[in-house]
Amino acid sequence: MGDLRGSLDKVLPPPGLPRRLAAQSALLGIGGGTFLTGSVVFFTLYAGLSPIQVGIGFSVAGLVGLVGSLPLGHLADRIGGRRSWVLGALGGAAVFALYPVTGGFWTFLALITAEAATDTLANAGRMVYMGAALAREDRVRTMAFARAYLNVGFTIGSGLGAAALALDSRSGLLILVLANAAGLALNALFVARMPAVHAAAGPTEARPSPWGVLRDHPYTALASLFGVLWLNATLFGEVVPLWAITMTDAPKPLLGVLFAINTIMAVALQVRATRGADSLAGSTRLLRWAALATVAACPVVALSGATHGWATIALLALTIVLLTATELWMSGAQWYLQTEIPPPAQRGAYMGASKSVGGVTKMLGPASLTFLAIHTGGWGWWVIAAIFVAAWAAATPIVAWVERTPRNGVPAALVR
Repeated sequence: MGDLRGSLDKVLPPPGLPRRLAAQSALLGIGGGTFLTGSVVFFTLYAGLSPIQVGIGFSVAGLVGLVGSLPLGHLADRIGGRRSWVLGALGGAAVFALYPVTGGFWTFLALITAEAATDTLANAGRMVYMGAALAREDRVRTMAFARAYLNVGFTIGSGLGAAALALDSRSGLLILVLANAAGLALNALFVARMPAVHAAAGPTEARPSPWGVLRDHPYTALASLFGVLWLNATLFGEVVPLWAITMTDAPKPLLGVLFAINTIMAVALQVRATRGADSLAGSTRLLRWAALATVAACPVVALSGATHGWATIALLALTIVLLTATELWMSGAQWYLQTEIPPPAQRGAYMGASKSVGGVTKMLGPASLTFLAIHTGGWGWWVIAAIFVAAWAAATPIVAWVERTPRNGVPAALVR
């Protein structure tokens, strides 16, 4: 009985709010995974848009998320995390319910822009709510469980999406969209039933300007570091698959296996990977480990361009393991730093600023990293490794700078 209880403790979040948050994440992942599996197919075949129009729409949506993160994060601070979360989820449900009546490019552009705004508001509200509702010692572990259950939901949703696509009909494509709309509506109801909480304002935090966050130079430096480390996601999702297809002899179906490795690790190891992310010192250590894991991945993937058969497959699999390790360690460190460093009444604005500043590298990363990895013939992987070595070296001094800087008149020790 004791062994069974210990095993359950490893896969089940603690009872109460942590378990409810994990269940909500799984629900959200099912709807999102169902749609994302065939989103491009829906927009091109059902809505009749060209690939270029779809690409422009996604780019504009990304820009809206980038520019809107700070003001919408501030809005979440003002009206409360749970309310923002619910409004964002309901707005997203409405947008997806309208997608089937998309009448052309401009309608699509309006809807996908609205979707980006509602998603940004919901995410800001979620982080503000979790920062206020969870005890400091429980936050990172609960967020890790939520991320793991989100991945479980995405896996289930991807299977449902694939089944809908297998119908090869307009009805199947309609299922993709309406399933996500229903999931978001249920998600809003689920969140609305969570306990109400409010972040307490500090002594000088009556109504601080959200733009003042950008003048917190230590924090913007930290946000820039996050942005550089999250280039790892571009390597995983875009650059390595493109490298595998064009520069190695790996069979194309292998890409599905590589993505499965990432999902399995995220589900099984996310909670364990956050151990130590309960202090500034521990989070700094995880940031440095995250950087070094990607440094190690670069020569491994470069070598796969000169091997054959099973050796290539093994090297690509090892690359994904290392890149996933970066993701897991980086997530734990970022959850702690983004909830503990900001003054409680400004968590939304600080997280929005972090997303906006870090988003610059997300915009520049795909083209730059693809050029370095692919168009140099492979030697550019050493340049990419050097970028992450620089991030490893910068992590300790940047976090130390953040630690000793007061915010809104609150001494740093009190902010933590």
